[in-house]
Amino acid sequence: MKKTLGCFLLLLLLPACDNKPSFAELCDSNTEICHEFEQDSWCKRERIKVGFANLEQKLAASDIHKYNQLIGYEHYAKCMDHASKIEHIKLKQKQMMRVNNSIKAKKRITEISKETEQSNHPHLLYYHWSRYINEESLAKFLGQEGTEALENSHSQYNLATYYTKIDPKKTLRILYRSLELYQEDETIYPEIFQSISTVFLEERQAKQVYIWLRILRLYSPENKQVTEKSLDNYVLGYKLNKELLDKVAVITLDKIVSRNFKSPKV
Repeated sequence: MKKTLGCFLLLLLLPACDNKPSFAELCDSNTEICHEFEQDSWCKRERIKVGFANLEQKLAASDIHKYNQLIGYEHYAKCMDHASKIEHIKLKQKQMMRVNNSIKAKKRITEISKETEQSNHPHLLYYHWSRYINEESLAKFLGQEGTEALENSHSQYNLATYYTKIDPKKTLRILYRSLELYQEDETIYPEIFQSISTVFLEERQAKQVYIWLRILRLYSPENKQVTEKSLDNYVLGYKLNKELLDKVAVITLDKIVSRNFKSPKV
């Protein structure tokens, strides 16, 4: 009874991000979630995300929560794979522990993937196509185009990735729509900025390429692919008005971040 009450209280807290229970609080009432993997100093952030994804599914089972589990396990497995390659001279057991944690995560990915094979949720349909080349899932996903099901930033970005090599102009319209649909509580994918710049690169629109690369640089300064030096070289190579284009980039990013972006005509 005490455990059930604890779960119920956590469920009440989940929707409010600012009041989200700490991982320690999650573990107090859901020890099986926290003990899924052997604890390690590596990949803590990824393990915590898996924990909260599992808690959400436990308290309110749904396809979107299963999708969040899949993504969480993928990120954790990738992190553990990297960590397991770091050799320990005196602590070989740590390396093996990380390998085992990665194996456990990949097993869960396989299990949840099988559970969701028949789902019609757009995120899962795209997942099964992108990970397993499931053509039936792709057909169902594309069949939802133009419906309310895909009227969210995440699905629009997924849709754009399908059309990238098929229809550049349509791809651009969809990427713009993805930026329009971002909600206050959603994190903007910097990949969208890179995708937009790639479309313009293929269309040989140098000014637009620079604007969106600058937006990417402003939003994700840690991105190693776009540096100040590379942007300066681009400006010199195409003889662009850097000051003017930088202003356009700043204004555009401000609109995106404040959720006031409107799609320009393509």
